[in-house]
Amino acid sequence: MREVVLAIDVGGTKMALALVDDEGTVLAEELRPTRPDPDPLAVVGPLLDGVAAICARLPPADGPLRVGIASAGPLDGPTGTVSPVNIPAWRDFPLVAHVRGAAEAAGGRTALVGLAGDGHCFALGEHWLGAGRDVASMVGMVLSTGVGAGAVLEDRLFGGTTGNAVHLGHTSVNAWGELCVCGGHGCVEMYARGPALVAAARRLGWTGGDDAKALTADARAGDPVATGVIDEGMRALAAGIAATATQLDVTTFVLGGGVSRAGEVIFGPLRRHVAAFAALPYVRALEVRPAVLENAGLLGAAALALRLEA
Repeated sequence: MREVVLAIDVGGTKMALALVDDEGTVLAEELRPTRPDPDPLAVVGPLLDGVAAICARLPPADGPLRVGIASAGPLDGPTGTVSPVNIPAWRDFPLVAHVRGAAEAAGGRTALVGLAGDGHCFALGEHWLGAGRDVASMVGMVLSTGVGAGAVLEDRLFGGTTGNAVHLGHTSVNAWGELCVCGGHGCVEMYARGPALVAAARRLGWTGGDDAKALTADARAGDPVATGVIDEGMRALAAGIAATATQLDVTTFVLGGGVSRAGEVIFGPLRRHVAAFAALPYVRALEVRPAVLENAGLLGAAALALRLEA
């Protein structure tokens, strides 16, 4: 009999919930808004309503209900608390306890709840069903309004002590660079994330639009400012990738997220710079692949749930 788990992906604007079976088939979905409210309970309320609604559609089953949660960080896996930078109301918020309570009340059985960062769940999803399903070890990356990442090593999620391992976006690639919001200097995010690319282009006189989609479109059309800014941003990302590959001894990286969807205008310069930075013999085969799943984070949360042990 197939097992059905509850997967939850918490984002800054919406929260997605799904019932997913052990082959990765999505059986039911619910969406709830992430409210910009200073009250932490007001923010979690719609999510708990969604848990109740989707648990009402669970098929009959014995044993515990397994639940996986993907959340922006930082987070504390052992305590089940989250402090997402894009949800200011949640600081050391006991998300696991709230979800467990709602799931048990709605499902009528014990709930086992796992928590991982959204980058980690992205990596799990692509490793299970996507671009990394043919390798035992890989790093998954999300290039969007930020730069997230997570690693699967020898078919196991690598979260580190607290669940915040492989924070590639806040790897310093310029120790003498400007101060980052994280407290470090010259982090990858400061150069490679979508808003950083747009800001850099504007400083050079680009007036082609308000977002990375417009910038990458201009680069595709040959605009020299757009092309140059993207090249510099991908150089920073490549330096972070090479550093991570060197530390983890991993050569498969899967890149997704909104900015990556621009295709070759992003992957071309990125791969060229990766080849230059990946100089040590054991990382010379470093490969950056495009993600293939539209909902890798949600499917990764399901994979996390399926791995929970009673």
